[in-house]
Amino acid sequence: MKEKKSSALRFWLLVWGLGLIGQLVWNIENQWFNTFVYAKIAKDPTIISWMVAVSAIATTISTFVFGTMSDRKGRRKTFIGFGYILWGIFTILFGTTEFITGGKGAATAKLLMLAATAVVLADALMSFFGSMGNDAGFNVWLNDNMTEKNRGHIGAALATQPILGTIIGVVLGGMLIGKEDNYMRLFLVFGGLAIVFGIAALLFMKDAPGLAPNRQGSFMQQLLGAFNFREFIKLRELVWVFLTLSVYFIAFNVFYPHVGNYLIYYLGYTPDDIGIIQGVGLLLGMVSVIPASMLLKKNKFALAAALSIVLSILGVGLLGLFGRPENVDPTNIFNIPLLVGMFFFGCGYIMFMQVLSVWMKQLFPEESKGQFEGFRIVFFVLIPWVVSPFIANPIIKSNGKILDTNGLEAYLPTHVLMLISCALICLSFVPLFFAARQRALREKAQDEP
Repeated sequence: MKEKKSSALRFWLLVWGLGLIGQLVWNIENQWFNTFVYAKIAKDPTIISWMVAVSAIATTISTFVFGTMSDRKGRRKTFIGFGYILWGIFTILFGTTEFITGGKGAATAKLLMLAATAVVLADALMSFFGSMGNDAGFNVWLNDNMTEKNRGHIGAALATQPILGTIIGVVLGGMLIGKEDNYMRLFLVFGGLAIVFGIAALLFMKDAPGLAPNRQGSFMQQLLGAFNFREFIKLRELVWVFLTLSVYFIAFNVFYPHVGNYLIYYLGYTPDDIGIIQGVGLLLGMVSVIPASMLLKKNKFALAAALSIVLSILGVGLLGLFGRPENVDPTNIFNIPLLVGMFFFGCGYIMFMQVLSVWMKQLFPEESKGQFEGFRIVFFVLIPWVVSPFIANPIIKSNGKILDTNGLEAYLPTHVLMLISCALICLSFVPLFFAARQRALREKAQDEP
């Protein structure tokens, strides 16, 4: 009995430890890497555009490659442990790129090019090994160990961890950076935690008892077998749900990678202040989980998704309309329009993630769940992160041009970026309309005798 309790405790410690640390490290990549570039390298959105596009490609490749590899070997533990360790190492190494420019921004164009190349490569390597440990390892390990008894608890962990990771990441991250812009402290703490939990996985994790090697031809045959687009396009409702996800996150990623720089360099807040501003908005935004859950229980998926899009439009729109230097006192974090905008944005974002996650997973074929997780990554990560920089970059460069202290051209994200993102979010209603229609047709066919 004691051994069983000990085993269960170890399992749940790993579920929450690895899950939360993974979300925290993803958060610093999505939130703080971009402010780091502006603070330590150069205020140029082109660097961020290359970072997010290359890291998205690295993440997608890693998920498919290591997912296939772990299936063939019948092992998850090794990939999780070494993935997290390497993830942590490259997170710390990313921070060392500030020493190329002396930590004060690029002094010359030559140093700028060297530093920009270094941060793009370091971010790509971090994403590659992060995906190895988290996406292709930890998430699959959870699926392996899911039973009728623990399914609800694991589902709750998966739904809660991204939200907690984002809230803790923005608040604690801002505190660690502080007013002195000490980004190295942030990367050492979070990277170190990833390394510690990677070692813990190697020492204490156990693979699922029934896990066995699954080899289907050669490695390349098995890898390419995941891209069964003929089967994919037959599932019309799922295709439209994926397209809704993709359009929303293209619009979302036009502004979100730049929101930290928008708050710091355009509005004048410090990193610790913006952590509180965003953290409060997301924390209060968690109330949207309640109405979303009620709507999902009533099978009103399309209505819940539409409501989440409306809330997102309100939030980002308020930031664009009122989040301007003339309306903001950066010495006071209690700016009502800014906090209300963050609140509505938090509600919309959390609700959208909740609704779309449940909707799409209901539609995954039982025999091909792993394959369709790969398709999810394509629409959720690859397409938005590759497309959105090509929209955001010219907007920032045409509206936020300044000269930095070194006399070099610099570019700040302004309220214009928020307004255009708000307009783009509206396009999410187009694929949602077709997804809702396909859902209605499917439900009607199921009701017919």
